[in-house]
Amino acid sequence: MTATSGLGSPRLASPDLLRSVFRRHAAGVAVITAQGVTGPVGFTATSLTSVSAEPPMLSFGIGTGASSWPAIAEAEYVGVHILGEHQRELAATFARSGADRFGAPTEWRSGPEGVPVLDDVLAWLVCRVVARVPAGDHRIVLAEVVLGDPSGAGRPLLYHQGRFSGLRD
Repeated sequence: MTATSGLGSPRLASPDLLRSVFRRHAAGVAVITAQGVTGPVGFTATSLTSVSAEPPMLSFGIGTGASSWPAIAEAEYVGVHILGEHQRELAATFARSGADRFGAPTEWRSGPEGVPVLDDVLAWLVCRVVARVPAGDHRIVLAEVVLGDPSGAGRPLLYHQGRFSGLRD
């Protein structure tokens, strides 16, 4: 392997290297929700990926130490919400440890299959969980789309360089 001029010194793989590289990768922001035994749970995710068109399937990652993991580990259905740039605070609330994620000012309702559905998002889906794949300190959840609504208005919220922001033209 040869060095490329103009680049810094290569570093050995580490959690810090991975975080540093992915801070430079702009990602869409989603909130994943589920109904847990003690009530609704949810978390902010930037790992949402379309997996298959036939059947319609997606994936997302969740840390096994996350407060939402026990409910996601048992849930048959999850909600997937694509956030708009007007929802920075909502994204921050669902990313913050210990936050009352479903208290005011969060607006939501119980949706199909009992999944918590957030209001005023760009799009939402209800998905049936089909697999939870071990991946280091995370699990990759594979879920088949059951139904949804893509009709929300606005532009997508992005996560880049450790903060939430909107698209620039």
